[in-house]
Amino acid sequence: MKKDLHPEYHTIKVQMTDGTVFETRSTWGSEGDTLQLDIDPKSHPAWTGGNQRLLDAGGQVARFNKRFGGLSLGKK
Repeated sequence: MKKDLHPEYHTIKVQMTDGTVFETRSTWGSEGDTLQLDIDPKSHPAWTGGNQRLLDAGGQVARFNKRFGGLSLGKK
């Protein structure tokens, strides 16, 4: 196998959004660096059940119809 083909694989720390830290092995950064996450399973709506503000689908349709309701694509 060729030498220096693979990146360096070392131990780093990962800091979650709530401040908890765990160690893992990665090719990111260098030995002992800390990766601070902006989004993780504890804060992202896909994992938390979407407790953040969601847009109303009915409001989106009404806004679309208000903007484009006068356009006609059919035959005259």
